[in-house]
Amino acid sequence: MATPRDLAYRAYTASLRRHLPADKLPRHIGVMLDGNRRWAKERGAASADGHRAGAENIAPFLGWCEEAGIEVVTLWLLSTDNLKRPNVELEPLLEIIEQVVCDLADARRWRVRLVGALDLLPPQTAERLTSDAARADDVEGLVVNVAIGYGGRREITDAVRAVLRDAVAEGRSLEELASALTVEDIASHLYTRGQPDPDLVIRTSGEQRLGGFLLWQSTHSEYYFCEAYWPDFRKVDFMRALRAYVERERRFGA
Repeated sequence: MATPRDLAYRAYTASLRRHLPADKLPRHIGVMLDGNRRWAKERGAASADGHRAGAENIAPFLGWCEEAGIEVVTLWLLSTDNLKRPNVELEPLLEIIEQVVCDLADARRWRVRLVGALDLLPPQTAERLTSDAARADDVEGLVVNVAIGYGGRREITDAVRAVLRDAVAEGRSLEELASALTVEDIASHLYTRGQPDPDLVIRTSGEQRLGGFLLWQSTHSEYYFCEAYWPDFRKVDFMRALRAYVERERRFGA
């Protein structure tokens, strides 16, 4: 049975949602799912328990995004720096991420895309992630970018490498490329090419750093920093983030 507190929470959340103008909501939201380890530490649990708790909050979050009409969500699950962690912590985390991607594909609700340097991952992990994500290629719905082995600097480096390889394949000289290279050339080789840039980037856990997330794409993004650890991030927190976004006047660098 719902408690008075539950009822009040639901009423407040619904009120927030009603006052969000649909035409001002973001198309693409990036999320830095931060705080899993600290959530576990405060409870005397292992880091893996925090990551599992965080994983359990992903599907509900995507449901909230669907309700709000969001078109693209990018979830940062594993950075290039995370890959330097000891194997005793990294291996369980990779298993959890593998299960997350498998579950998202099995749900048949979301189109799952992998963004990141998969070549940095253990081969068996990269193979499983790629195979599972491919099972959702034909899904018509919210696009979910799962950022694994992701770093903003690495993404830009990979994009420039791809531009150079294309130039070589076309028989162009370095001088020709340098004189003709444009912002669009690099943008068209990013992991998220063909998608709108993120309008809103949310970071949980109280940290107020970019951390290299979507460095190129977030030039004009609005940021929202939330104190809650990711496992504790609730629908009301999401609604507050959207409210803060629609109340801002976006200047796009002007």
